[in-house]
Amino acid sequence: MEDRVRVVIAEDSVLLREGLTRLLTDRGHEVVAGVGDGDALIKTITELDGENLLPDVVVADVRMPPTHTDEGVRAAVQLRKSHPGVGVLVLSQYVEERYATELLAGSSRGVGYLLKDRVAEVREFVDAVVRVARGGTALDPEVVAQLLGRSRKQDVLAGLTPREREVLGLMAEGRTNSAIARQLVVSDGAVEKHVSNIFLKLGLSPSDGDHRRVLAVLTYLKS
Repeated sequence: MEDRVRVVIAEDSVLLREGLTRLLTDRGHEVVAGVGDGDALIKTITELDGENLLPDVVVADVRMPPTHTDEGVRAAVQLRKSHPGVGVLVLSQYVEERYATELLAGSSRGVGYLLKDRVAEVREFVDAVVRVARGGTALDPEVVAQLLGRSRKQDVLAGLTPREREVLGLMAEGRTNSAIARQLVVSDGAVEKHVSNIFLKLGLSPSDGDHRRVLAVLTYLKS
């Protein structure tokens, strides 16, 4: 069982909200609140903060009432600024590049963007929630593909080989070197070499620590 985490869920669909709650509680996690719109999410987090009961992570839909456009992601971006210690994992029906870029443009700690279809892959979804709660990153493969596709028009990744781009995409999904090696059917040593080359070509020094893995895929956002 994964390490237990405390979760707040922001989703206007009662059925989906209850389903997410069941998925997480069945695996030993604690859902401390469920809300249906962005304003309620901000209010709930503020109240929990006042009681020193902040959750480890918020799971929020990108689109929520009243307009069902960007209320959820705007609330998520606000929370990342006001409560940087709380992880934020947003769910979206489709890849919405503008929202993904806005969410990922700040700190790379404790952030995730997944398509709702990914919830059906229960283990991967729960792993993503825990990873974000612990300060890691979880990006949907489709999100990574679109972001990297746009970045090909920029010079920042021009020096990477096709294989290095492939490794970079898997890194952005939050996969470890061993998991990447299994996916690409290569040795761990080969992956480590590719990762080192990526860091070198993107100018990410060892002082950036473990977050170099995330900074590598986010570098172009700041170019």
